[in-house]
Amino acid sequence: MILAAGRGERMRPLTDHTPKPLLQVGGKALIVWHLENLAKAGFKEIVINHAHLGEQIELALGNGSQWNLKIQYSAETEALETAGGIANALPLLTEGGAESEPFLVVNGDTFTDFDFAAIKLSQNMLAHLVLIDNPPQHPQGDFAIENGLLAHKSAILNTQKVLTFSGIGVYHPSLFAGIQRGEAAKLAPLLREAINESKATAEYYQGVWHDIGTPERLHALNSQLS
Repeated sequence: MILAAGRGERMRPLTDHTPKPLLQVGGKALIVWHLENLAKAGFKEIVINHAHLGEQIELALGNGSQWNLKIQYSAETEALETAGGIANALPLLTEGGAESEPFLVVNGDTFTDFDFAAIKLSQNMLAHLVLIDNPPQHPQGDFAIENGLLAHKSAILNTQKVLTFSGIGVYHPSLFAGIQRGEAAKLAPLLREAINESKATAEYYQGVWHDIGTPERLHALNSQLS
């Protein structure tokens, strides 16, 4: 699943008429980089949620056949936050008897060369997150890693690093069982609960990763790729 429902307020005026995932990076739409990397990693079926100017996303990407993918869309009248958007799309993510199969989720407003084929969810786990070094715009970080498990940043020792969630994760459908379709819900409380139950793992990624959150960061990445 690619999360593409955000309004992109910090990207205005660029996002007044263009949804953030369709902004151009290195000559193609930001979301297309994800689609190409997912196809390269062997993924076949993609779900994309959208809200703000979502019809543009559907028109631009179609059914995904040009990347040898099958794309389905989960439209939201109003953005439902991360967990709410995932829960709303669960019928698409779990169709065809995949009710207990984990699925990959990536934020549509990031740019990365992460190898999506290398990520997996261990047995009996609810979530596996990819963590990165804290970028300048998020110096406080989100979580830590303790013996392969996702950990609260407040509970770590001084010898461990606080890291930032990259927006890349693999989840078991049951993580979202308590959220009603159409209900707005944040992901962080679900992850904290999974941490408390020792049901979440994590890995530390040090490769290319950019959060395209402002016009300045978009321009900087375009300059880097040109």
